[in-house]
Amino acid sequence: MAVQKLFPDAKVTIGPWIENGFYYDFDMEPLADKDLKKIKKEMDRIISKNLPLVREEVSRDEARRRIMTMNEPYKMEILESIKEEPITIYHIGNEWWDLCAGPHVESTGNINRKALDLESVAGAYWRGDEKRPMLQRIYGTAWENEKQLKAYLHFKEEAKRRDHRRIGQDLDLFSIQEEAGGGLVFWHPKGAIIRHIIEDSWKKIHMEHGYDLLYTPHVARADLWKISGHLDFYKENMFDQMDIEDDLYQLRPMNCPYHILVYKRKLHSYRDFPIRVAELGTVYRYELSGSLHGLFRVRGFTQDDAHIFCLEDQIKDEIRGVLDLTEKILLQFGFDKYEVNLSTRPEKAVGEDYIWEKATSALRDALDDKGWSYQIDEGGGAFYEYILWSLQVDFNLPQRFDITYVDSDSEKKRPIMIHRAVLGSLERFFGVLIEHYAGDFPLWLSPIQARVLPVTDTQLEYCNKVATKLKASGIRAEVCQGERLPKLIRNSEKQKIPLMAVVGPKEVETGTVTVRSRFAGELGNMSVDDFISTIRSATENRGSF
Repeated sequence: MAVQKLFPDAKVTIGPWIENGFYYDFDMEPLADKDLKKIKKEMDRIISKNLPLVREEVSRDEARRRIMTMNEPYKMEILESIKEEPITIYHIGNEWWDLCAGPHVESTGNINRKALDLESVAGAYWRGDEKRPMLQRIYGTAWENEKQLKAYLHFKEEAKRRDHRRIGQDLDLFSIQEEAGGGLVFWHPKGAIIRHIIEDSWKKIHMEHGYDLLYTPHVARADLWKISGHLDFYKENMFDQMDIEDDLYQLRPMNCPYHILVYKRKLHSYRDFPIRVAELGTVYRYELSGSLHGLFRVRGFTQDDAHIFCLEDQIKDEIRGVLDLTEKILLQFGFDKYEVNLSTRPEKAVGEDYIWEKATSALRDALDDKGWSYQIDEGGGAFYEYILWSLQVDFNLPQRFDITYVDSDSEKKRPIMIHRAVLGSLERFFGVLIEHYAGDFPLWLSPIQARVLPVTDTQLEYCNKVATKLKASGIRAEVCQGERLPKLIRNSEKQKIPLMAVVGPKEVETGTVTVRSRFAGELGNMSVDDFISTIRSATENRGSF
């Protein structure tokens, strides 16, 4: 109502509620932030008039007549999509109305204008169709009281401060180059160092827990994806096929079929189980350009992917083992709170009822044993979901690929397959890490652990020797020069370097460094050997300096 009072030519479309507020789409000239202030002021005026919201039922023909009189084409399209009758509309006083199922507050005065805010404006295609008109989408938020609004706005500011896209650019961690294509991540040296640390830790822990590592191709014959069912259920998220020597090939959207082929390379006995294989496998998925979002939704990414082939009576122990492994990996990165959903058998499912019940019970028992709280997602046992950490008992692919083993009676039976990913994708997990730490990585993860700073260029030779000794001890260090010391320190702070080793004439004379920590402040003078041993101890114990 406020928009059309200020911009009479604006055409209304739809305006649903969303998680933390609402939005409304208009066909109109592009809006600027200053326009939002005008609209909010008009909304406040409408609220203060305490206009009643009145429900009215009309026939479809009457609704059509009124819409035609107003020349609202989008409202007419919405009307045609409504199957139920009568048609309900809501009036704000005698000044404005819209199609709506309701219900609403009794009057505009019931809305607390001090707990209402317009947040931003963005472009959005009508019905999400790139071939339809581009609309102006106004985002807003509304709360019961001003305190709740302030808390939400603080949360939003904090999220903005921690936005991995901005921090990734500021710290030179990664980029997405439009010249190469949207949704394709370039890991810069500092980001690549962190990825290397994550991968090494991941491999070490998995090998300690009885997993064998795999490396498999990025492409395969398209027939493989017919067998797996991806071409039936997931084709819109797969890149186009390639014709190679009259044979069709497909970039892999998932790693599962490859691991099954490794399993099928030989006949297995019941004595071989459980079989655990794991891979950091890069996959490719076609996502609409409008859905791409930093590292969180990309087109090429590396999955933390592992599969366990086991017997029915091993399901519970294997699930519990995955939960323990998950806890061990996530705790080292500082994650100790989880939101867990247990999805049960969907309406259309592969596999016998008793095995589904056994798998669900095993999942539930393992979660109960861990003491993790969880929500039940009835019928949500999906083909695939976008999540960070996941564990899925799969009856579909073992049947599709006809994988078997020989039991103690020399009969062929089908094993149980468990999919699991602890980190999800490295890209998404890295984005989460950046936002979790706001770029202030702990010492063991920081791409540069120590920066050696000379007071003047006279100490540069000694600084290089210190840095060389640090690197020889496995510490990620560098020398920074070319500015006065206060600016060198400020730049190091901006780059979130955990430790600075300041070197002046006295340090050169005594063979020491003066240490400054981002987290603990001035730590005083120490020998280079003591500096090294303290860093190594803190790194090994995942602690701070």
